[in-house]
Amino acid sequence: MSRAAGNQTSSGDTDDYSYGSWYIDEPQGGQELQPEGMVPSCHPSVPPGLLHACLAVLSVLVLLLLAMLVRRRQLWPHCGHGRPGLPSPIDFSAGDGPWTVPAAIFMVLFSSLCLLLPAEASLPFLTLASPLSPGSWKMLALLYYPALYYPLAACATVGHGASHLLGTVLSWAHFGVQVWHRAECPQAPKIYKYYSLLASLPLLLGLGFLSLWYPVQLVRSFSHRTGVGSEGLQSRYPEEYLRTLLCRKKLAISSHTSKHGFLSQAWICFRQYSYTPQQGFRLPLKLVLSASLTGTAIYQVALLLLVGVVPTIQKVRAGITTDVSYLLAGFGIQLSEDRQEVVELVKHHLWALEVCYISALVLSCLLTFFVLIRSLVTHRANLQALHRGAALDLGPLPQSPHPSRQAIFCWMNFSAYQTAFTCLGLLVQQVIFFLGITALAFLVLMPVVHGRNLLLLRSLESSWPFWLTLALAVTLQHMAARWIFLKIHQGWAELTNRRMLYAATFFFFPINVLVGVVVAAWRVLLSALYNAVHFGQMDLSLLPPRAATLDPGYHTYCNFLKIEVSQAHPAMIAFCALLLRTQKPWPSGTPQDGLRLGVEEEGIQLLQTKDLAAKGTGPRAPQGRARWALAYTLLHNPALQAFRKRALSGAQATGTQS
Repeated sequence: MSRAAGNQTSSGDTDDYSYGSWYIDEPQGGQELQPEGMVPSCHPSVPPGLLHACLAVLSVLVLLLLAMLVRRRQLWPHCGHGRPGLPSPIDFSAGDGPWTVPAAIFMVLFSSLCLLLPAEASLPFLTLASPLSPGSWKMLALLYYPALYYPLAACATVGHGASHLLGTVLSWAHFGVQVWHRAECPQAPKIYKYYSLLASLPLLLGLGFLSLWYPVQLVRSFSHRTGVGSEGLQSRYPEEYLRTLLCRKKLAISSHTSKHGFLSQAWICFRQYSYTPQQGFRLPLKLVLSASLTGTAIYQVALLLLVGVVPTIQKVRAGITTDVSYLLAGFGIQLSEDRQEVVELVKHHLWALEVCYISALVLSCLLTFFVLIRSLVTHRANLQALHRGAALDLGPLPQSPHPSRQAIFCWMNFSAYQTAFTCLGLLVQQVIFFLGITALAFLVLMPVVHGRNLLLLRSLESSWPFWLTLALAVTLQHMAARWIFLKIHQGWAELTNRRMLYAATFFFFPINVLVGVVVAAWRVLLSALYNAVHFGQMDLSLLPPRAATLDPGYHTYCNFLKIEVSQAHPAMIAFCALLLRTQKPWPSGTPQDGLRLGVEEEGIQLLQTKDLAAKGTGPRAPQGRARWALAYTLLHNPALQAFRKRALSGAQATGTQS
């Protein structure tokens, strides 16, 4: 009996001191309890690394097939002619090509780079080999994604039906993989559960557009109504620019005869500060890409700032309890005797903080967008002036029309710099506006509304003699300068009462020092606000004109304009095309380069006068005008001198003699 009792006692003690009975909320079966609000890791049916590996192999195959379609023209003289060559992803100098495809490609590429932030692995297919990837793979991913989307962009530049077929297959594969992955794993544990899904919306939008654009081009390539390469050439941009330039005088005369009402004046003012399409002028592809990348950067940075802070504030506000009164009492802050009232006050202040943060974010996005629209107007005005041969006040713009190494480097980096400046500028604006709006709300608005914590008003009440003295000193000096020290005599302003002026200057010197301190603080605040707003505007230097060369963004913009004007002048392109047509006449039945005979005759008629006899011109007047036009063209484009008939014949003779 005693042994049985001892066994019962020992078994009872074992039951009482068993560790499993201490935790009543412990999950059964060895399952781990997920913390509240945590998103469980997603395990898709097909590993993303396997899908990306298949996409990489498919992209390489498409690139090899495109290389077979593209024949290498000239790598070196008499070397590699007619062999397979690497296709170009984007033709930046094509003014007539579609800008939507390059914009979609760059939007997809930038969105993919933004998705690297919450990604667990830098390269998707590395998850097949090792679950953990070192930080050095992040830099390799910056080269992997351009290589991944290179064939997708190159399918649009080859201009062949087979390339459109390959683009259709590749775009559908990319779009299907992204939709499959987002549908199976819409939530992610990093930053915010829906951040990965929301950040991939521009990526899905760009791939969705490409998956529709390539099939449409494939159908058009097999259609008998429009031949391959004939679409878009009948309204070529250089000829349209030249036709609009020659007809501008007539349009200007007709516009002056019309009456402008209030709505017309308002529309003119609106067009000065916002970009609207203008007939006969198109922005270069680089600027269009920069604008689309700026819009994508605004969305990505605003999304990151929103989901990275606002959900955290909401969680903190939801978890406020009465213990917060003891925390505030430890810092000497006592909001109220009632603990529940303290909880409500703290929640209200956190709600106000959230409103200030969202308001600052909205204001930053709107200002960045308006600055972008204003920059497009400035870009168009600068390009039009440079096309006319004007010398803009763009700082030390190189005078040589030949492209330089530094100018080419700046042209290559223009869109990337614009995107980076937009991201950093939006972040700086968010910090400045959030601090300003929060100070205004918590120091002025909320104390006035609730009638408590009037810290700013009490400080102003205690220092009112200082501010009153400054206000009176400034007011008295302005009144004295207007009524005592200035005299209008026969329409001319003259100084008078000089002795009193010198005495007042000496007397107000100590007070003006204090006024200068206030003005200096205002100057710092104003300059910081101005530079923060215009930080992403590369056509405006943030430094004085004498130090404009030290601004890397403005320096890049000046060299970008140099390359665009020297290499893509629409009048020069139209002139060179006209010279090529005169050298090799085409049959009248077939259009040349997609330009109809009637359009060519119309262009020739624009260059000729209607009545030569009325102006007293002789038979040699057209030849004289042609020579003057040739001299003017060679003067502003010295690079064309090497392609003249005399220079080419001399080079051939020299090569024969050697």
